[in-house]
Amino acid sequence: MVATDFDETLTRHDTVVPFMRRVAGPLPFAAGLLRRLPRLLAAMARRDRNAMRAVGTGAAFTGRDAAAVDEVGRAHGAAILAGGLRPDAVARIRWHVAEGHRVVIVSASYEQYLRVVAEALGAEGVCGTRLAVSGGQCTGRLLGPNCRGAEKVARLDAWLAGHGLDRDGVTLWAYGDSAGDRELLAVADHPVWVGAEPLDPRPSG
Repeated sequence: MVATDFDETLTRHDTVVPFMRRVAGPLPFAAGLLRRLPRLLAAMARRDRNAMRAVGTGAAFTGRDAAAVDEVGRAHGAAILAGGLRPDAVARIRWHVAEGHRVVIVSASYEQYLRVVAEALGAEGVCGTRLAVSGGQCTGRLLGPNCRGAEKVARLDAWLAGHGLDRDGVTLWAYGDSAGDRELLAVADHPVWVGAEPLDPRPSG
């Protein structure tokens, strides 16, 4: 079983902010952030990434048509596939798939484009950050907590339970690159910290 983070673990760069800009348009997104500037500055002062994400989500998605956001997500996923993935990380995931390991992307990135990339890589599932929708429109809020830190482990456990599995019943590989991945790496049988050095196409030993 493989649980991998996305931004800068599987990708070359952050994908969250470009997706927000793509959905809202650069100027409306900037204007939305400006309207929420006191909340954003307070979140930045606390280094509260969940709060920063909530501000950005509100600025980018409030009132957007949910079907249109999904369409933009598919286009964003295609753009990531066309040139935004790390070749070394992709090679490692493909090794896992060839070995018959089940792969799940567990990430704070948005599910709208994670699903596109997961399907292309042969990953079986996605546990990502989800947008709340009401009446076919995005509310500007998240559906549940941001999928970061301890929430990654909770989402993975829920995915496993939904497939009749649990962490005690699988050998878990986990890949991550940041502080938000530490909880996920801590519960893995094979934690892999992904840094600037390229991963070998297959694990040694």
